[in-house]
Parts: sequence; C-alpha cells; structure tokens
Amino acid sequence: MSTATPSDQPPASRGKLVLTLGIAAVAVAALILGGRQAGQYLPQFASWVESLGFWGPLVFILGYALATVGFIPGSLLTLAAGALFGLVEGTLYTFAGATLGASASFLVARYGARGWIEKRIAGNARFAAIDRAVGREGFKIVALLRLSPVFPFNLLNYSLGLTKVRFLDYLLASVAMLPGTLLYVYYGTAAGSLAAVAGGVKTERGTAYWVTLGIGLVATIAVTTVITRLAGRALRQEIGETPEASHD
Repeated sequence: MSTATPSDQPPASRGKLVLTLGIAAVAVAALILGGRQAGQYLPQFASWVESLGFWGPLVFILGYALATVGFIPGSLLTLAAGALFGLVEGTLYTFAGATLGASASFLVARYGARGWIEKRIAGNARFAAIDRAVGREGFKIVALLRLSPVFPFNLLNYSLGLTKVRFLDYLLASVAMLPGTLLYVYYGTAAGSLAAVAGGVKTERGTAYWVTLGIGLVATIAVTTVITRLAGRALRQEIGETPEASHD
C-alpha cells in the first residue's frame, strides 16, 4: 500500500500548501509583533487594576487571559500580580488567567485549523500515526512542555491545539505551570510595588530560581526523548503494517 508524500503531490497542491504556510507564518509574526507593542501598556493596565478594589482580581484574570490569546508577553503581568496581590493570591490569579487564556488559544487553533491539518496528514499514514501517538500521551507531553523554558508559552498554546491532544489532558496539565508562576510572582512580591516592577525587578537568583531552571532543563530533555520515542514507535508500526496491506 503506497502512501502520499509531499513530493507525490501535484505542483498546484504544493504551491497552495506553500502559500498557506506563508500566510500562517505572516499571521503569527504579526500577532507576536502586535503583542510586544501592546505589552508596553501593561504597567498602565496593572495600575488600573490596583485602583479597582474588589473587582481588581477579576479584571486582572480576564486581562491576563486576553494577553495570552493576543501573544502579549505575560511575565510583567505575573510580576505585577505579586506586587498587587501578594504571593498566594497573586499566584492563584495568575494561574487562573494563564489557564483561561491558554485554553482559549488551544480551542481557537483546534477548531480554526485542526480540520486543515487532518486533511494534510490524511494521505501520509506515518504523520497520522505520530499524531495519534502524541494524542495518547497528551497529558505527559503537555506537562513536560509546560515545565520546559525552551518552548514559548503563547505559541505553544496554539501549536498544541493543532495536535490530537485531548482538551481535558491539556487542561489538567496546566498544573505544570505552577512552579514558574510561583517563582515570578515571588519576585513581584519581593519588589513590593508596581513602580519597582515597571522599572525592572532586580533580584538575586537564589535556590528557587536554580531549582526551577533545573526542573525545566530536565523537562526539556524528557519531552524530547518522549516525542522521539513516540515518533519511532509510530514509524515502526507503520512499517509493520505495510506487508499486511500488500496482501489486500
């Protein structure tokens, strides 16, 4: 049984694929650039949240979620959470906003582009097998990716929506965001004020920093190993199915 590969596609199909990928790349670049520009207004947003009193936490959570969807870097907001709400509440509100925003980004990618991805891999059984394998190991892979400092948070949310990872696994794996969140909120709490956060928090890299970094590096190695093994397993399964298919 033969499988279609990109080289087997007619020139028109390959051209359409290249054009689509090019448009997608431009769109992502525009989102990232726009997010960085919008990030300049985060200190003003944090000051506004501080003035809202009772409604401040809710507005902060929603604002953090929108920032996540819009590719706005959330590190400054995470630091601001510590200065505004303290360690415990700041961590809780940041985690809630990040989880809400990450879920929204995942769903946008899942229902906006997943169908197109399925059409593209339908003709290549190897890619489809790898995609299914990643879906089966969803919680493990997402948790390791969350712990790793290598993969950009905002881009990762959309990218995972294009895989077969189950939404429930994706959502539950959000707990792996807590170590990094706690560390940054702690830095914001240590800064003590929004002015200090906006001016750049200068803190000593103590034990918590190095422990979190170590966990992240181990997670990077682990997720690379897991994905490599899944790809190899899927490939071996596909090769093993080929002789049987030839007897059909």
